[in-house]
Amino acid sequence: MCNLYRMTKAQAEVAALFSAGSNTQLNAAEEIYPGYPGMVVAEGEVRAMVWGFPLVLKSKKTGEPLKPKPVNNTRTDKLDSYMWRFSFAERRCLIPLTAWAEAEGPKGKMTRTWLSLPEVDLFAVAGIWRESEEWGDCYSMVMTDAAGRAAEVHNRMPVILQGDAVETWQTGTQEQARALCRGFTGSTNVDRTEEFWSRRSA
Repeated sequence: MCNLYRMTKAQAEVAALFSAGSNTQLNAAEEIYPGYPGMVVAEGEVRAMVWGFPLVLKSKKTGEPLKPKPVNNTRTDKLDSYMWRFSFAERRCLIPLTAWAEAEGPKGKMTRTWLSLPEVDLFAVAGIWRESEEWGDCYSMVMTDAAGRAAEVHNRMPVILQGDAVETWQTGTQEQARALCRGFTGSTNVDRTEEFWSRRSA
């Protein structure tokens, strides 16, 4: 599952590519981690939201609520579950990115493998969003079974949207949107690096 992605393009480029409004200056890092803000296109606007729906767990010792955990991936086979179904039905968004990362290698020594699309500097993957009391607006990335070269790295991958699928995901029916939830079989760049997945491992 994706727990890190890269978005190196400017807000204006995102707005232009996806024909979206961009009325507020946003600040987001180039590498996006769960629980941190990223750019999304929602309701025709480029907006900043926190990556992950908050999941509040309770301490087994005290029974008190713990710090919310960001649930940043939505499996396509779970879209009808309570946590996701209303957002999938009513609040689908685009997540712009330039690459996503997966961890490879033995535990404790995992390295970052970056996946991207050749000759495309910026593309969209499927997302859903909602409001939350904990973090305000937040989003989750929709993941499906991996295909093509991405399947060599991980068994799941983001739902990549291209062409008419960009508009269909945002405004189409649930049935039309669900039909887009399949692995990308086009060309994919796989960049295996020596950079440790966890900064602590370094």
